[in-house]
Amino acid sequence: MKRYLMKIAYDGTDYCGWQIQSNGKTVQETIETVLGKIAKAPCPIVGSGRTDSGVHARGQYAHFDFGIDMSEQRIMLAMNSKLPRDVDILSVKEVNGDFHARYDAEERLYRFHLIKTKTPFNARFQSFIPRAVWDEKKIMECAQYLLGEHDFTSFSKLNPNLKHNRSIINKIDFQQNGEEAVFEISANRFLHNMVRRIVGTLVNICITDSDPEIISELILQKDPTLKLITTAPPQGLFLENVIY
Repeated sequence: MKRYLMKIAYDGTDYCGWQIQSNGKTVQETIETVLGKIAKAPCPIVGSGRTDSGVHARGQYAHFDFGIDMSEQRIMLAMNSKLPRDVDILSVKEVNGDFHARYDAEERLYRFHLIKTKTPFNARFQSFIPRAVWDEKKIMECAQYLLGEHDFTSFSKLNPNLKHNRSIINKIDFQQNGEEAVFEISANRFLHNMVRRIVGTLVNICITDSDPEIISELILQKDPTLKLITTAPPQGLFLENVIY
């Protein structure tokens, strides 16, 4: 039995997120079903992390153990021939037997795409926030208070199974070009809804013309119900890459 790491891209629009659950179709279940058909046996996969319902990926990773004698290329081609059009295996690579897609990850990179005008042609992959104001200077001032290690309880959906809500944000960047803007955020780990709440809150600070220093107070409060905390829609969020 060999262990492999695969890189995955998917359009999350029609999925209830990455992780298998009872209330709808998920990306993990879709891939596991295909792998099981190829291996002629159950073949569970372990992802680098979860993505929410409607969130996309250009660089999700997952490991799996596979007992059939096939080359990396053949495994990838066989999977892609059976997967739906909105899921694509970009690469398959053999790794050590103790490698873990989630616990061995050192950094994760997300990008969030915003638009000022919603159309039928951008609604799947870019998010629209009504009344949104993009003040690049203010957003980058806010970002400075988020960098480094903090307890991000205020910016996450409560999860009693987690031991703690601390993360280290390494980088936040914001660029706008006319009708479009992109947030780029990298960290060692992301909590449930964390990227969407950071983006939504930074935009909300611009809308309300609040002082960027309020970010420090939001962090200290450890309260996701605070008035300024806003969750941006999922459509514009992409897991871009995972660093090992």
